[in-house]
Amino acid sequence: MTPFNILRLRSCAGWLRTALVLLALTAVTGRADAQQRLLQEVDVALVLAVDISYSMDMDEQRLQRQGYMQAITSPDVLEAIRGGLTGSIAVIYVEWAGTLSRSVLIDWHVISDEASAQQFADALGEAPISRAYRTAIGDALLFSAQQFETLPYSAARKVIDISGDGPNNQGTYAPAARDQVVAQGIVINGLPLQLKDVRPGWFDMADLDRYYETCVIGGPGSFIVPVRGAERFAEAVRRKLVLEIAMPVLPRPEAPDESRLIRVADGIDPFCLEGERRWQQRRFIYEEP
Repeated sequence: MTPFNILRLRSCAGWLRTALVLLALTAVTGRADAQQRLLQEVDVALVLAVDISYSMDMDEQRLQRQGYMQAITSPDVLEAIRGGLTGSIAVIYVEWAGTLSRSVLIDWHVISDEASAQQFADALGEAPISRAYRTAIGDALLFSAQQFETLPYSAARKVIDISGDGPNNQGTYAPAARDQVVAQGIVINGLPLQLKDVRPGWFDMADLDRYYETCVIGGPGSFIVPVRGAERFAEAVRRKLVLEIAMPVLPRPEAPDESRLIRVADGIDPFCLEGERRWQQRRFIYEEP
C-alpha cells in the first residue's frame, strides 16, 4: 500500500471518529433536552390564594395555615399527585386582603413526593402570619392570575384556589375579575370559610357559599368546598386539593356558561355587590355628620 493510500485511510478514520463523537454528543444532548422538558412539565399549576383579612382572628389564621400544611403533606394528596401524567404539580402560596394587600408568601414550588411536599409545608410553617384590612376578592383574583406569567413550568391546567370569609368590599368587582381570569383559560375554585355562627353585622354573610358559587368561581369544572366549622378546615382543604389535582383537563366551552359568567356589559347581579353595598352603608352611618 502506498503512503498516499495510508494517508487517505487515516484521514477517513479521523473523519469517522469525529462523526461518531458528534453523533454521540447529539444523542446525549437530545436525551438531556428531553429530560429537561420532562422536568418542566407539571400536571397542574395551582395558586393558593389565602384570605388574611382582620375578620379572621389569629387563632383562625393559625388554623388556616396549619390546614394547608397538613393537607399538602397528606397521603391522599400525594397519591393524587403521583397519579397524574407527570406525577408532579407546581404550587404558589399567595396572601390577600384589601387592594393594597397582596403578596407572594411562597413562590412556585414543584411537589412530586413526600420530601418536596414537606419542604413546602416547612416553609409555610416558618413564615410569619400577617393580617390586613378589607376584602378585595376581585383584585386577589387578578393578582393570582398574574403569577402564571412567572411560572417556570409547562402546566396542563392552571387553577386558582381562593379562600375567604366574606364578600368583596373593595377594588375590582369580583364577577368582572372572574370573567377576565376565566377568559385566560384559568379555572377558579372557591373555599368559602364559614367558621363562625353568623351574627347580624356588616361583614358576616350567611350565604357566603352561594356568593362564591355565583360571583367568584368560574371555568370548566369549577367548584366550591364550603368550610362550616373550624374543626373541618384541614379536611376540607385536603378534599379540595385532591379534587383539583385529579381533575382531568376539560375543554373550554365554545359558548360561555351563563351560570359561571356574568358579563359586565349586561350588568352585575346585585347579589354580587352585597359586600360593596354593606361597606357603603357602614361609611354612611359612621362617617356622615
